[in-house]
Amino acid sequence: MQDIHQEKILILDFGSQYTQLIARRVRELQVYSEIVSHGLSLEEIRARSPRGLILSGGPASVYDSQAPRCDPALLSSGLPILGICYGMQLMAHLLDGQVTPASKREFGPACLWVDARTDLFAGLEENGEGLPVWMSHGDSISRLPRGFRAIAHTDNSALAAIGDETGRRFGVQFHPEVAHTPSGKEILRNFLYRICGCTPNWSMRSFLEFSLEAIRESIKDRGVICGVSGGVDSMVTAALIERALPGRVDCIFVDNGLLRAGEAEEVSRAFRDALVGCHLVQVDATARFLKALRGVIDPEEKRKIIGREFIAVFEEEAGKLRQRAEFLAQGTLYPDVIESLSFKGPSATIKSHHNVGGLPSRMGFQLLEPLRELFKDEVRELGQELGLPEKLLNRHPFPGPGLAVRILGEVEPDSLETLRQADAILIKELEEAGLYDQTWQAFAVLLPVQTVGVMGDERTYEKVIALRAVTSSDGMTADWARLPYDFLARVSNRIINEVKGVNRVVYDISSKPPSTIEWE
Repeated sequence: MQDIHQEKILILDFGSQYTQLIARRVRELQVYSEIVSHGLSLEEIRARSPRGLILSGGPASVYDSQAPRCDPALLSSGLPILGICYGMQLMAHLLDGQVTPASKREFGPACLWVDARTDLFAGLEENGEGLPVWMSHGDSISRLPRGFRAIAHTDNSALAAIGDETGRRFGVQFHPEVAHTPSGKEILRNFLYRICGCTPNWSMRSFLEFSLEAIRESIKDRGVICGVSGGVDSMVTAALIERALPGRVDCIFVDNGLLRAGEAEEVSRAFRDALVGCHLVQVDATARFLKALRGVIDPEEKRKIIGREFIAVFEEEAGKLRQRAEFLAQGTLYPDVIESLSFKGPSATIKSHHNVGGLPSRMGFQLLEPLRELFKDEVRELGQELGLPEKLLNRHPFPGPGLAVRILGEVEPDSLETLRQADAILIKELEEAGLYDQTWQAFAVLLPVQTVGVMGDERTYEKVIALRAVTSSDGMTADWARLPYDFLARVSNRIINEVKGVNRVVYDISSKPPSTIEWE
């Protein structure tokens, strides 16, 4: 079996908001990429056998004493290196170049002029107008390290790109990974193929073939259960394991009482339609979860409680099944891991996901997470390879903790019902207006405030619903959806008129970053 991870690029994370985007761009070019800590030693890096390294951007200044560093030995290891923004400045700084505050900061669009022929810019024509790039820096290189030369400039940066062709070390001050640098993908392609010598062997078809064999090898003749929620991640996980182990997987769907209106029935129907022959056990654990959440306000505590209760239910149900289950499969994705665990770079934990950081330390199962290294768009591609219907694959993401993290404050039955009704109105209107597939995710949030209103000439003091709709490709970054005003007016009017106890609706117009998509 060919190891699809054999040709890999490691991305050293120095805290950039774009680090995950670099990883996605590399994978889009059919080379496997992985984000690792900037603190790994040369020996630890070599043990992973990468074809090349990318040093990410970051918010620090390299000359600050607390700025993140990498092992200097990496820079003279012979491995191909591409430094991006902070990564380029760090490379120069550690190789005895000089980095100083720029006389003029450079944020946003700029025009790049290529000064020297190099593999990094091969095939890129300026046509005398320069290449549009995206800048985001306040420092600049004032003295090149030995062996490097300037290979591109902007009006503001004499050293907007540098290179040491002999040592296969390059740096760019701009961000090739963002859409605002139109030729960025070609620059990354040149680094991967021309400089690192990679071949395009990462695809969902190759991942599927590799994963099927890996699952069979891991499980052998032992039992496995799969937790399903009806979302894309868990359904693709179930389909993948069923393909690897036909007739041997018991899937468990837990109704935790935190689902949207009609969700339990819809999940059961979708599962039976899409995964014919796969065994499904449905458990109503509503009372159990609501009791455990009683009085809890902190969102991290909610996630941990929900993760713990899910595992407890799985363990109990596993004892009733046809075979003893040693493995619990779940649809954990790469973004879940990145956001939940702060083992990479200098970035902090954003929030624990109930199926990663929210799991209890001791469980009666070994975890099987075959999607753990995939982004959301890759999961949908994998679902297509597995033959799952488009309607299922295009469903909006729904958080594992469900409505518990869309109720800011204590989770109570009345609050759940209020939120369910408001959310159902929003989704129904999106579908009828043809806007559902134009948004990545849309939902309602119940806020822990009450406001004064007037209904029927009487004063009211009631709840507030926030509407959230975003566009995205993978959920790592997102922008608020520009929904039509008349649509928002119609949804607001329906919610206030039809959902008892609500007298105000607001629309969330924040992007990720700095906000997250979910409110908790």
